[in-house]
Amino acid sequence: MDKFVIHGGRILRGTVRVGGSKNAALPMMAASLLLERGQRLLLRSVPDLADTRTMAELLTQLGVHVERDGHRLSLSVRDDRPVIAPYQIVRTMRASICVLGPLLARRGKAQVSLPGGCAIGSRPVDLHLRGLARLKARLTIDHGYIRAHATRLKGATTYLGGSFGSTVTGTGNLLMAATLAHGDTIIEHAAQEPEIQELARLLNAMGARVEGIGGHRLVIHGVDRLYGAEWTVMPDRIEAGTFMAAAAITGGDVTVENVRAEHMIAVLETLRQMGARVEESTFTVRVRGRPGRRLEPVDITTLPYPGFPTDLQAPFMAALTQARDISVITERIYPDRFSHAAELGRMGARITKQESTAIIVGVRRLSGAPVMASDLRGGAGLVLAGLAAKGCTEVRRVYHIQRGYEHLERRLSALGASIRRVADTATPALAAQTA
Repeated sequence: MDKFVIHGGRILRGTVRVGGSKNAALPMMAASLLLERGQRLLLRSVPDLADTRTMAELLTQLGVHVERDGHRLSLSVRDDRPVIAPYQIVRTMRASICVLGPLLARRGKAQVSLPGGCAIGSRPVDLHLRGLARLKARLTIDHGYIRAHATRLKGATTYLGGSFGSTVTGTGNLLMAATLAHGDTIIEHAAQEPEIQELARLLNAMGARVEGIGGHRLVIHGVDRLYGAEWTVMPDRIEAGTFMAAAAITGGDVTVENVRAEHMIAVLETLRQMGARVEESTFTVRVRGRPGRRLEPVDITTLPYPGFPTDLQAPFMAALTQARDISVITERIYPDRFSHAAELGRMGARITKQESTAIIVGVRRLSGAPVMASDLRGGAGLVLAGLAAKGCTEVRRVYHIQRGYEHLERRLSALGASIRRVADTATPALAAQTA
């Protein structure tokens, strides 16, 4: 395993380009399962991440031929008989569940491992199953696997609202399944996230008939078959927001390219409230922090899009440790998503958790310490804390971070950060003690 070694206190300056969205690319890759043999889906701007490589491995096992050329991915169905998504792969990436809908729609059956536990809290798939059952799928759970059968799915009206809002992955799953169903499907309380909107547009480019894109009510008119297409994956708004938070926490001046500001209204407004200067232009956002001055405290509540994204909660919590007063973060999507708070505490942060709320009392300076990432976005938050801390911070388990950020250390270094990726030579027992 590797770790990041960060010497904090450097002001970030320069320009960084955002890559394609991981959360958009994964279901788009899964959409290749809807194709007949010989059809090809060409995706551009696919980030080279652990998660996209895992999805490519899973699709290969499901008979899809995957070729990567830089950030271009070619996916074509060679064998449409495999239907098993094994535990060995699904357990490493929960987004693997999004193969369930397209497998069932195109091949008539699917056997997909239940994803299991997650470091950011419970994320059940009951809404996925309820929606597919409404489309007349026959579903059972046996020995840790979802087993689904349907001669052909049938259109129906289904509701995807849950305790914490719409289900993003569930919407994508049902959306893909409904494209090949007989008749019309209506998804009420569908997720509105830009990644879902882009998936729907890709499906339309493949011959699907999806209406209501961007709203809470999607109407899908089933078709007999889909065809190959070419598509460019949208920019990653979470990666963009992470670099913006890095500018704020270091008092830097960072221009983020290849970003759609209309996808980040809540984030940009929060940065302004924190005292950062934000300038928007076409596909570019410049964020200037407050060198020598502490950030302003803010209250953040994570919400479904267009609200503040839960995936940026941890990076912004790190930034708010440097605010001059008390900030409050309320997590409405994943109430248990606060494992990074304890690690930030090792660096001198003052954070109190009360159920789904974290109260952050700003400190003048964090101090470098050995910390351990327990999930993707929490790990990114620890990296940002290390950039602002006095002394050396070691972030272990960086494999979590590389699931969603391509060459993060190189790109931060290009902005002036002192960050290196090195082999973690500590024994597992010692690493656990020091983290």
